[in-house]
Amino acid sequence: LECALTVNFTQEVYIMNKILIVYFSHRGENYWNGGMKVLTKGNTEIAAEMIAKITGGDLFEVETARPYSEHYRECVQEAREEFMNQTRPALKTYPDGVEDYDTIFVGYPNWCGTMPMAMFTFLERYDWSGKRVLPFCTNEGSGMGRSVADLKKICPGALVEDGLPVHGAETADSFGMIEAWVQKNLTND
Repeated sequence: LECALTVNFTQEVYIMNKILIVYFSHRGENYWNGGMKVLTKGNTEIAAEMIAKITGGDLFEVETARPYSEHYRECVQEAREEFMNQTRPALKTYPDGVEDYDTIFVGYPNWCGTMPMAMFTFLERYDWSGKRVLPFCTNEGSGMGRSVADLKKICPGALVEDGLPVHGAETADSFGMIEAWVQKNLTND
């Protein structure tokens, strides 16, 4: 009940702020606390859904036209090759636009010290001028990497805030931490 009251309060406070939560997440075999674990829902997707619940914002999942391997080591190799070649993989779909949104939460796992290249494909498509970008990054110990600096480069004209690193294996238990970060950032408007 206490959680529900907080969520309703937050959504009422930010009714004037149009929010989009855009994220890329990886299902299948993932690195998890020093071992491997098969995930039916990726950690970043779980975090994105929490932010949507807290804010009432719209969700958009970035999906590549050719899915990454569900096997961890193969996926790492694919991600590394894309990163080394600065590939922009094709995406399945895009939202009609982002112009109606004021605040954009951008979520991704830390791949190669930054965002997956699919996020670069997505972000480079739009004009982010005047938008507020709040990044969140799931990881197993590597934090945000250089992703915030990369976001600032590919989102010129946007106010890119410091991000929230979320330990991937603890994502499902991170609602309180995520809610506090969201409230802190949205009450500073």
